[in-house]
Formats: sequence, C-alpha cells, structure tokens
Amino acid sequence: MTTTQVRPLTPYQVMRYSRHIIMPQVGSVGQRKLIDAKVLIVGAGGLGSPIAIYLTLAGVGTIGIVDFDTVDVTNLQRQVLHYDGDIGKPKVQSAVETLNAYNPETAVITHEAPLTSDNAMEIVQGYDIVVNGADNFPARYLVNDVAYLANKPLVDGSILLFDGMATVFMPGEGCYRCLFPTPPPPGEVPSCAEAGVLGMLPGMVGTIQATETVKLVLGIGESLSGRLLLIDALDMDFRAVRLRRNPDCPLCGDSPTVTELIDYVAFCGGAPLTG
Repeated sequence: MTTTQVRPLTPYQVMRYSRHIIMPQVGSVGQRKLIDAKVLIVGAGGLGSPIAIYLTLAGVGTIGIVDFDTVDVTNLQRQVLHYDGDIGKPKVQSAVETLNAYNPETAVITHEAPLTSDNAMEIVQGYDIVVNGADNFPARYLVNDVAYLANKPLVDGSILLFDGMATVFMPGEGCYRCLFPTPPPPGEVPSCAEAGVLGMLPGMVGTIQATETVKLVLGIGESLSGRLLLIDALDMDFRAVRLRRNPDCPLCGDSPTVTELIDYVAFCGGAPLTG
C-alpha cells in the first residue's frame, strides 16, 4: 500500500499566505488545496480580470485562460488585467504578464482560440472548476453545456449597465438552461459595447465569482448553488432569488435532448462567438 506524499508549504508560502493560514476555515491544509487547484477562466475581460487576479493572489496553483481577443483602448475602463502599454497585445499575453507579476508561483495556461464545440471538452477536462466570464450568449450556452457534460462546477456571472448577476451551477443541481431555456432573439439584449457598463461593476461581480471559486476549492461555507445573486449597483441593492433544477430542462432535466455540444452560433441566431 502506497501513500501520497503531501508537499509541505515552503517558508515563503507560509509567510505569503499567512493571512489565510491563520483562518480556521482555511489553515495550511486549505492553502495546500488552493495550490493544488486547477481553475479555468473563460474570458480575460471585465469579469475575467478580477477573477484571475484574486485567484492568483489567493495562491491557486494553475489557472487556465481562454481568450482570443486583443487589448483595445476601450477595455481599459474596466479590465484591470491590462494596461495602456498592452494595447494591441493578445489578452492572454497581457494576462500572463500581469498575473506573473502578482504571483510567479501560479502557473498560467493560455488557450488563445475561440472556445468552440470542437475544442471545449478537451480544454475543460483539464480543470477542476470552470468560471464563466464570457460576454455573449453563444459562449455562455457553450460554457454551461460543456461544464455540465464534463461534470464540472460552473461559477457564472454577467454584467450590463449597472446590473450584475452571479450564481454557481453544480453538476446535477441545475444549469444556465434551467434559468434561460432559450436565448433571446438577436438584438433584443444589447451587449456592453452597445449599452455600456459601469467600470467598477465587473470588479464587484468578478470578486464574488472568485470568492465562490475559493469556497468550492476549500469545501467551506454555503455556495450560490441554488441561488441567483442579483446586484443593482445604481441603488446598491443585493438580493438573492432561489433557483431550482427544471425537470424539463433540455440539458439537465429528466429527459434531456441536449446530450452533446451543438452549433451555438446557430442556436443563438447567428450572433458572433467572442469572449
């Protein structure tokens, strides 16, 4: 019978994460869990930026980032991964440079390509948790479906104008399709590029997503699974509504009709797949 050797924290790690380690809910065992965790973040934009930064600072050992966009000057109002000198760089390159500056011990794996039905399952399989920072409906449905089919927890979030939402979808306990069975008609819901977004809002929602991710890794607290947190930053109002698995859901229901990844651009009415 063999036993798995648990690598002790180095003196540097003990010092760096001391404010975690002294917490009874975390301790050295919990910090080791964070160091061993592998988290995939879809999107290196408004939501992905604070998610990636805070997970890196927390000591998550491996972070994957999926994004194929380049840094634009309009991103700098809210996307804190990127700086003025990064304009024109691939976002994944800018993300690696920023995250390495925050914590060189975190391994940042980049996936500089659109997430599609052809590559999503292969990418997601290498991670423990998926965190969604996508900014369009084809990508959101794709991330939801692949996380469910791969049996991975999904920490979801979205933003627009002054409004944000965050929740957690655990395998077998509901999914994004339970909440939104079908996408809205093309053009009905404007994008951030069309309607705008308060620059601080993705920081609020992304930090909540990062917090939920850490709680899942540590196995502590009550997650947002089964609850949808609604944020109105204009009135600074936070409220949670109950979510229940829909037995008629086409993905996670009792008689699913979606059993494999589909053409999400066609499903969403031809909207472009970005983020």
